[in-house]
Amino acid sequence: MKSPLEGLVILDMTRFLSGPFCTMLLGDMGAEVIKIEPPETGDDTRAWAPFIGGQGSYYLSTNRNKKSICVDTRKDEGNEVLRRMVGKADVFVENFKPGLMDRLGLDFKSMIALNPRLIYCSISGFGQTGPCRDRPGYDQILQGMSGLMSITGTEESGPVRVGLAIGDIITALFATYGILSALYAREKTRKGQWVTTSILEATVGILTMQSGKYFATGQPPGPAGNHHPVISPYGVYRTKDKPMNIAVGTEAMWRNFCRVIGSSELAKDERFQNNNDRVKNRTELNALIEKALSRKDQHEWVETLNKAGIPCGPIYTLDQVFRDPQVLHQKMFLEVEHPKSGKIPMTGLPVQLSETSPQVFLPPPHLGEHTGEILEKFGFSDKEVQQLFAEKIVT
Repeated sequence: MKSPLEGLVILDMTRFLSGPFCTMLLGDMGAEVIKIEPPETGDDTRAWAPFIGGQGSYYLSTNRNKKSICVDTRKDEGNEVLRRMVGKADVFVENFKPGLMDRLGLDFKSMIALNPRLIYCSISGFGQTGPCRDRPGYDQILQGMSGLMSITGTEESGPVRVGLAIGDIITALFATYGILSALYAREKTRKGQWVTTSILEATVGILTMQSGKYFATGQPPGPAGNHHPVISPYGVYRTKDKPMNIAVGTEAMWRNFCRVIGSSELAKDERFQNNNDRVKNRTELNALIEKALSRKDQHEWVETLNKAGIPCGPIYTLDQVFRDPQVLHQKMFLEVEHPKSGKIPMTGLPVQLSETSPQVFLPPPHLGEHTGEILEKFGFSDKEVQQLFAEKIVT
């Protein structure tokens, strides 16, 4: 075995971000992911600028290690193609609004009747049931309704969205976790099952310490700004030239930090004796810390504090991220060769296994690039394939 999910077949009927990111993760681990797209346009993100080699950079960021087939699901014959394919699949993933797959005859009950071992995953905005199930759900809407935006930003800024579609991405991780768990369960039960998650559930599910704070006090936490809500000093601090991040996580570290920045008296100050005191008096403490940090430039403090065992670091822009020697050492910047688009830059593979590590097997596919090959793999005869193309059921 070269890859942990080698031999698994994933039918990926998703678009935008949450679904494609989930199935890309499965593809990175060696599963054969077949991206099912509508004809002519395909995944909407293909058309979203800016472009690399004629393809949308958004699309490229979440669709490596996949093959593309175009199937017209507006026609009954197109849905019949998918129903035949399901018989040889291990996993089916969709992220449409609840109810649509039922109307197409591609819902969980219909599909598992065709393949009792099928793992069927549904990703939605609000969930498959409940009073909001039929609402359209996008990341920013759920960042707001999950409470995430209320704890992001500052008192001055008001609610702020996270700088990328974090709700979609977290949902993809939970979907992947659910799919892998269901596959493991299938080894014991020999039965498939329905895996469901939503952006609302996933984003509420990561509130952790902030929800814990609310449960403990009955008071909703305000915006956290650039500082940790329950640890101090832990946040963004100005130096002589640029801001930087510092995280003082223990009492021993606090005493060492005071010594290194030349302010040992802070460790003896009654206002800052323990973490709870420092959180309570954070405003006064931060001012004193920044006064001490103003004596040196950011890069000097990064070197000095790290040598002393104090977690800290610069605040990078993305061009700096992809030049950083540690990022490059961990191979988190890749260039993947595409036969039509040339070299495609992309982020790397963020987890490694000692024996069966993930790999980039395929570049993101062009629309319908593998339609004929896929139909042949799933047992369609040459005559059937020709007829499907002629009738524009597939393209």
